[in-house]
Amino acid sequence: MLRAWLQGLPLGTKRRRAEDFLPLALRDAMPDFTAELQRLARLQSEHPGEDGSVRLLVALADGQTVESVLLSRDGLCVSTQVGCAVGCVFCMTGRDGLLRQLGSAEIVAQVVLARSLRAVKKVVFMGMGEPAHNLDNVLEAIDLLGKEGGIGHKNLVLSTVGDRRVFERLSQATVKPALALSLHTTDPTLRRRLLPKAPDIAPDELVELGEAYARATAYPIQYQWTLLEGINDTDAELAGIARLLAGKYAVMNLIPYNSVDGFDYRRPSWARAAEMARVLHRQGILTKLRHSAGQDVEGGCGQLRARTLQNVGWVNNPPGVA
Repeated sequence: MLRAWLQGLPLGTKRRRAEDFLPLALRDAMPDFTAELQRLARLQSEHPGEDGSVRLLVALADGQTVESVLLSRDGLCVSTQVGCAVGCVFCMTGRDGLLRQLGSAEIVAQVVLARSLRAVKKVVFMGMGEPAHNLDNVLEAIDLLGKEGGIGHKNLVLSTVGDRRVFERLSQATVKPALALSLHTTDPTLRRRLLPKAPDIAPDELVELGEAYARATAYPIQYQWTLLEGINDTDAELAGIARLLAGKYAVMNLIPYNSVDGFDYRRPSWARAAEMARVLHRQGILTKLRHSAGQDVEGGCGQLRARTLQNVGWVNNPPGVA
């Protein structure tokens, strides 16, 4: 039953109906059980972008909302928390702090919901929230998706700002996901300013922890770098990246900032972003320049939720929050 729910499959087959093998008590309970599963994550609205992505505003059973993103090549980005406690200064999600954790069933239910819309073969834990702050539930969701959800382990990607507990726990896990580390800068002082409540791990140490995991799993680490004009798009940062990632089993993802109203940060020109990628390539650093999904619909992480709360007057008193 769990596998059928996760993969969107019928309980029975053409040759064998569920009524032929499920106990009567279970068959009688199925309508209520199915309704309960459906309440875990319901589609409140969807917002397609010109790039082929679709941002989903997902309603939870208690009235809170989170965001998921359907990506190209059968990918899906899911949220792990309502809000976030890291407080990245350029992120809408962290503006109001953490409201609550998502249970593992709520995380997995975002995948089930997305699969009702299109195929999902890759899941990225990179939406609202910091997975390391909800590690038990996130790892349980990863385990379920890897064992029963039909998703290859390398196609489960856990994104984190960096937390030593993540490296400790993943080394013991049966399902070992690929890892994406939010680096954003090679300057320890700037990192503390940009990610004020992240664990105080210097970029050098974070890369060494990532390299050990990459070599142990044979999955390259994806380093995430949100490009902020005049802040981390400098020649000094390019030199720092080349120094840190030289010879490492790694991919650098340069992601121009997804502009947010009311924030002072800006995305650099595409020409500058492309030049940074070329410079790193010439220095032997595998680099991908990525479009931020949903830029044309102002769909940066947390923006859809924030706009909805504003429209219904929930900004200062969202449901479920005293």
